[in-house]
Amino acid sequence: MAAAGDLYFVQLPVGEMANLAYLIGSRSAREALLVDPAWSVDALLDRAEADDMRVVGALVTHYHQDHVGGEIFGMSIEGLARLLARAPVPVHVQASEAEGVRRVTGVSASDLVRHEGGEEIALGGVRVRLLHTPGHTPGSQCFLVESEGGPGRLVSGDTLFLDSCGRVDLPGGDPEAMFRSLDGVLKRLPDETILYPGHRYAPEPSSTLGAQKRSNPYLRAASLEQFLAFLGY
Repeated sequence: MAAAGDLYFVQLPVGEMANLAYLIGSRSAREALLVDPAWSVDALLDRAEADDMRVVGALVTHYHQDHVGGEIFGMSIEGLARLLARAPVPVHVQASEAEGVRRVTGVSASDLVRHEGGEEIALGGVRVRLLHTPGHTPGSQCFLVESEGGPGRLVSGDTLFLDSCGRVDLPGGDPEAMFRSLDGVLKRLPDETILYPGHRYAPEPSSTLGAQKRSNPYLRAASLEQFLAFLGY
C-alpha cells in the first residue's frame, strides 16, 4: 500500500495473463475505486475490506475480457458481473467503450457510467482524471491519480507498458490513434509521474514517465512514421 497523504493505492497481480488490478481511494473517506476487476474479484474486494475501505465504484481501462471478465481462449473469466453481484456499484467507462463492455460482460447498460476524456472522479482529497487514450481499443482510457503529498500516478491499462505499448492489431486497434495518445497525451505528463501498467511484462511493477521517455522506444518516437516503423508497419 502506498503512503502519500490521503491516497490509498494498491497494485495487485491477478489471473493467468500477468494482469495488474488496482485499488485507488481516499483514506479519510475510506472509499476506493477498483480498476479492472477481473479474475479474482472476491480477493480484490476482500483486500479492500481488510484495509477498512469501501469499494464505491469500478474503473474500466478497456473492454477486453482479461480486464472486465468474459469468455476468451476457452476460459471463463469472472469480472464485472461478479463485482456487481457482490457490490452493486457504478462502473465508469469511456463513452465509446460502453457497448464493448456491455457485450463481453453481459452487464446492463444501466450499470455503466459513460465518461468523456478529461472528466474527474473525486474521493476525499484524491482526484482521478480520466484520460481518453484510443489505440489499443477505441475507448481505452488511462487514470491519472492526483493527491497532496506525492507525484501523480498513471494507471495506464493496455495503452502503455514499461518499455512497450499495447497491441494495435486487434479488432478496434489503431496505430495512428495510439501514436497520438502516447505522443499527445501521456508524453506530456510530468516526468515524475509514476507509471502503473495493466500487465506486468517487465521485471519491475512500475516506473517513472521520465525513465520511460528515455528508454521506451514507443515514447521516444519523434514522428508517426518512426512509431509505425517501431511497430513493424
